[in-house]
Amino acid sequence: MRTFAAAMMIWGIALLPASVRAANLPDPNETQIQDIISKFAAKEADFARARGNYTYRQTARIIELDDNGNPGGRWEIVSDIVFTPDGKRTEHVVRSPVPSLQHILLTPQDEQDLREVQPFVLTTNEIPMYYIRYLGREKLDEITCYAFAVKPKKMESGKRYFEGIVWVDDKDLQIVKTYGRGEGLEKHNGENAYAKFETYREQVDGKYWFPTYTIANSNLNFKDFTQRIKETVKYEDYKQFKSDVNIKYGDVDESATKPPTPPTPPKKP
Repeated sequence: MRTFAAAMMIWGIALLPASVRAANLPDPNETQIQDIISKFAAKEADFARARGNYTYRQTARIIELDDNGNPGGRWEIVSDIVFTPDGKRTEHVVRSPVPSLQHILLTPQDEQDLREVQPFVLTTNEIPMYYIRYLGREKLDEITCYAFAVKPKKMESGKRYFEGIVWVDDKDLQIVKTYGRGEGLEKHNGENAYAKFETYREQVDGKYWFPTYTIANSNLNFKDFTQRIKETVKYEDYKQFKSDVNIKYGDVDESATKPPTPPTPPKKP
């Protein structure tokens, strides 16, 4: 599994490490950067709306690990995101074994991150809520990308935000990967901690870049102890329930373009 930006600070980065920068490719100027942001945000809005018209299965799993990496307590839930006969979107729990976590508890913020932050989308309406800083060009497998650091400008109580890095395909201007963590205003006194995660996307039906795999493998630093966890979320079997989204820019129909090869996600357990 390739690791990106795991050892660097999320904010205040001047350049990506030379080992991961895309060589011999010019950086866009400031006007072009703003145009890139506007275009990928517009596509994000379309993708978010399109994903709301798809059914899929979501499998989420959290495992506590000891100092040697051996698995201990676990939490798991398998859900089908489906539609009722009258067209209402709903979540149907397929399997939910009794949790055996011994050292951590899932909070409402954790559940919100699972549903909203980890499959992060940065739409046109959300752009004003974030500082977005261009970091450089980087190659993810066969895709050359623009990398952007993303950080919320301010946070409101009860809301969760993404802070991290997004990679945007430099041809079709679509987000193909995110790395970061959920953030929000809360009084926790060292009792809450959130892991950094990587979310990979793949093209569905040849045009929509939907999240397919999220992984986090890190230490949660609490006030009195540190707990290592491994979290995985799989999004599988996307099926279109109804279609009302056409992605077009100018005279170009994005659905007709040849999709690039998506980044290879890590091996799924």
